Amino acid sequence: MRGGRSIARLDLDRPPRFDFSELNRDPFHRWLEATWRWQQWPVALLFFAIGGWGWVVWGVAARVAVANHGHWLVGHLAHNRGPQHWTVDAHGVQAFDVPWAAIPTMGEAWHNNHHAYPGSARIGLHPGQSDWGYGFIRLCERLGLAWNVRTPTTLGTRSGLSVVAQVTPLPAPLAGVVR
Repeated sequence: MRGGRSIARLDLDRPPRFDFSELNRDPFHRWLEATWRWQQWPVALLFFAIGGWGWVVWGVAARVAVANHGHWLVGHLAHNRGPQHWTVDAHGVQAFDVPWAAIPTMGEAWHNNHHAYPGSARIGLHPGQSDWGYGFIRLCERLGLAWNVRTPTTLGTRSGLSVVAQVTPLPAPLAGVVR
C-alpha cells in the first residue's frame, strides 16, 4: 500500500478493444461533443426569462453538476453492491442494480441488466423496473429518429449468462434468451 491506496496491476491476455472510430467520423456526434456547452445557452435564456438568475443557476449549472455526479455515483454503486438477477460468466467485473436511482437515471441504474444485455436499448427488464430511457427511445423510434432498436428478445440467446437465484421468475420474453 502506498498513501492508503493499494496499487495493483491487471494484465489481460486479451484486453478489451474499444473502437470509436465510426463515432469520431460522424459529423453530428462530433458537433454534439464540440458544442454541448453552447447548447446550454437557449435553456439558460429561457430560464432567465422565466425566473431570473436563480432559475439559470438551478436549471443549468446545478442540473449539469448533478447529472455528472449522479452518473459517476451510480457507476460506482452499480459495480459494488445491490441486487443482481444475472452473472456474466468469465467477466471479472459483475454489475448490480441501484433501484433507488432508477427514476432519476431514466432506467440506467438497472446496471446488472445492462451487463447482461449490453446491446439492448431496454434495460428495465423485470416487473416494477421503470425504464423511462427506453420509453424515450421508443418515442424517437415512432418519430423516425431511431431505428434498429435492439432488446434482449431481438438480440437473441446470450451464452455465458447465469441467472442468480430469484424470488420471482423471469418474465416470459426473457425466459428463452438465457442459456
